[in-house]
Amino acid sequence: MVYAVIMAGGSGTRFWPFSTQSKPKQFHQLFGLGTMLQNTAERVSGIVPQQQVMVVTNERYKDIVAEQLPRVLPKNIIGEPVAKNTAPCVAIAAALLEHQDPEAVMVVLPADHHITKPEDFCKVLEGAVTTAKKGDDLVTIGIEPSFAETGFGYIEADLTGPPNTADGRGFQVTAFKEKPDQKTADFFLKQGNYFWNSGMFIWRASRVLQEIQKHLPAMYSLLQRAKAEFGTELEVAAIKDFYMNCESISIDYGIMEKAASVKVIPGDFGWNDVGSWSAVYKLFEKDKDSNALEALNHCLIDSNNNLIFSKSEKVIVLAGVENMAVVETEKALLVCDLRNAQKVKDVVERLSASKELKSFT
Repeated sequence: MVYAVIMAGGSGTRFWPFSTQSKPKQFHQLFGLGTMLQNTAERVSGIVPQQQVMVVTNERYKDIVAEQLPRVLPKNIIGEPVAKNTAPCVAIAAALLEHQDPEAVMVVLPADHHITKPEDFCKVLEGAVTTAKKGDDLVTIGIEPSFAETGFGYIEADLTGPPNTADGRGFQVTAFKEKPDQKTADFFLKQGNYFWNSGMFIWRASRVLQEIQKHLPAMYSLLQRAKAEFGTELEVAAIKDFYMNCESISIDYGIMEKAASVKVIPGDFGWNDVGSWSAVYKLFEKDKDSNALEALNHCLIDSNNNLIFSKSEKVIVLAGVENMAVVETEKALLVCDLRNAQKVKDVVERLSASKELKSFT
């Protein structure tokens, strides 16, 4: 069967103060009717029913996940005792799924992406599942770039021949590239065979475990020790032991950059990884002065290209400013230049290091 593994353990520091340690951005409603987590699960419901959804999250968020996704089986809400990046998350999910279904196919999805054309997305995903079922390929989805973005990693594909995946859409991956500078991003866009790395993966659980055994042998040994307790009353303790002892490494570094048979299926379905307040600004509707206004009461004078995000009834006034993000919550107020929105993460680090201000994170 096909299972969705939703990675929902991030702390969303770039979305402070709306996103906090107690309730990160994936559990909030930013777009549409549901939270980002709910929208992620609903988006694939035609392919993967929620009873076949697994959510890997921080231990402290398990109750939030259960509340927001009541149809997900309690045993499929996996709590991480400590954050160790994406490879351990994928590894433990693969081991658990293979234990209950040796033929399991995994669709690995971040919980906090926004997709404006879900029907097109599902068509691409169905093709990826077909490819994963029929072969030994590790499959990822690449986003067809619309501009030279420096904030995403890229996937280089071999487009010299016809598509060579079971669904007739995908290509062999040549290399994974880190976030480029502007000159390199311009080059990637001009070449035409580079795609944004979406962080979405599709494969058979048994297949990715083979790659973990080959490229992350220490992690695989810890998995084997944990698997001995799966299905027993010691399962939770075994998962905790795995996390406390495994290395922290991303699935890209640990597996994807080293595996021999990786295919990318290009997609164009209105994808955004919603990585900062500047991304939110781009997604919201704008007024005649290009202001994105998600607030009950506001007044702007000679101001343009701004974002206001507030759930309170306070009137927020901007006068003679541009390219600003103003984000207000009950406990905090953020004002920053949208062009430097990535620095919000640094703000959270500074607050966390302060004994007096740590409670505001």
